[in-house]
Amino acid sequence: MPKSYEFPVLSVLNLSVEAQGKKLVDKVTFDIHKGEIFALVGESGSGKSLTSLAIMRLLPQALQITEGSIELEDQNLFDLSEAQMQSMRGKKVAMIFQEPMTSLNPVMTVGAQVAEVLRVHLHLRSKAARSRVIELFEEVGIPEPEQRYNWYPHQLSGGQKQRVMIAMALACEPDLLIADEPTTALDVTIQAQVLQLLKKIREERKLSILFITHDMGVVHEMADTIAVMKQGTLVELAHKERFFKSPRHSYTQKLLADAIPKRHERVQTVSEPLLKLEQLKVHFPIKKGIFQRTVGYVKAVDGVDLEIPKGQTLALVGESGSGKSTIGQAILNLTRATDGDVIYFQKESVAGQNDAMVPVFLNSLSESAMRPMRKKVQVIFQDPFSALNPRMTISEIIREGMNSLKVGPKARDEQDQRIEQLLMQVGLLPEHMDRYPHEFSGGQRQRIGIARALAVEPELIICDEPTSALDVSVRAQVLQLLHDLQQEYGISYLFITHDLSIVPTIAHRVAVMQQGRIVEQGEIDQVMRQPQHEYTQALLASAPELVRKALDAA
Repeated sequence: MPKSYEFPVLSVLNLSVEAQGKKLVDKVTFDIHKGEIFALVGESGSGKSLTSLAIMRLLPQALQITEGSIELEDQNLFDLSEAQMQSMRGKKVAMIFQEPMTSLNPVMTVGAQVAEVLRVHLHLRSKAARSRVIELFEEVGIPEPEQRYNWYPHQLSGGQKQRVMIAMALACEPDLLIADEPTTALDVTIQAQVLQLLKKIREERKLSILFITHDMGVVHEMADTIAVMKQGTLVELAHKERFFKSPRHSYTQKLLADAIPKRHERVQTVSEPLLKLEQLKVHFPIKKGIFQRTVGYVKAVDGVDLEIPKGQTLALVGESGSGKSTIGQAILNLTRATDGDVIYFQKESVAGQNDAMVPVFLNSLSESAMRPMRKKVQVIFQDPFSALNPRMTISEIIREGMNSLKVGPKARDEQDQRIEQLLMQVGLLPEHMDRYPHEFSGGQRQRIGIARALAVEPELIICDEPTSALDVSVRAQVLQLLHDLQQEYGISYLFITHDLSIVPTIAHRVAVMQQGRIVEQGEIDQVMRQPQHEYTQALLASAPELVRKALDAA
């Protein structure tokens, strides 16, 4: 976009940040002009968020700015006292954080939280502040803003919480908005709405936006100028057209190549079913009143039929709240089905026949009867950090499942050998055995989760959004690993995701879920290229243009 401002709104010059003598940000220089969306991209640990925190002067005490300057409208932020800088935050420069739930106060209504910003910076009285907050809620597209003013964060959807954060950031009409991974955890339809909202506000207010992300589809959708960070340094800086047409640095080329996962050739073979869901229902009662009487039901899963063949992958896609994860929990018997059947087919010798497939109705099993089945059906969780016990070493985490489900060798030295093999299988090293989860990156922790699932030799793994929090290059590695393990061991996957770009990469078939029901399912090419249901069409239309082009070409 043409520069409409003689001098930059923000000018970062030779910014360097250190921790205990180690450079985390190294001589970073860039300018952001009025009305420009400037994307700062790179993997986790590249220094993107540290750069944004340095701009806000919110770096942890352990980190030091050793060099450089940051000027906001010709005012050097490093020359300001903390009191002066506090008056700048929110008024001149504001920030939207990655996770709105942890950024909002859970015991204050969302309206009161936004009103607080107006009272502190603009000294508005309560009535005027409330009126202005309702206007802001209308501007960012929050439905029924007068009612939502009195709601608490937990009562809002993920997209609505992010809109509250945007309203809070815009409350004092700042010149610069820093958006730190604002769409990472959002569904494609909500992501599209948030991105459209930010572009609309940019046009109306001539707002400058520093957009931090690792999602190249979002970058292609939003940015005017793009800077790529690697290990604390800027390795490429270019306008959008040149950036996507002819990236110069090898790291940028790799990021773009990994942005759309490569599709594996999948031979469609007729395979006997391993798992079947027949008219599965999971309804949660709504209780009200002093006697907690049931007044209705939330139909999280409402009559679902699915089938997962041996050695194949079924992708289950849909928005948050559609019932995808509840299906996974019902299969694992962590949530009891209200009605219907979860049927697992296992090999048994019956009436003289070897390896006859015998149906086991998982949802009718008691906890003790379900225990032997847990080594056949495992799970990889969305957040690898919260899924691993922080007080246990990696070897203890993997060994725990082997011992509790009585799988593999009993002798400790033989178990250690097995754990070493598993770690090497998932691309880690034997010396990682005695480390703790916090010593690993997100991608490495996800590999540990995969190793833990493999330790009990399962036939089916439920993958619940296992790549949603990962960088594009780490995501590509994890998807390749899952594919290789399927090829080697014939493992079946139920792959739950809202990322449409990875569906052709990982799955043989796809099922689309909306409000507890399957609205469309079939072969990948059939559903992704010729969707029949209007909801599937809306999901695909909401995907960033870069992803849509790749899906069409796949």
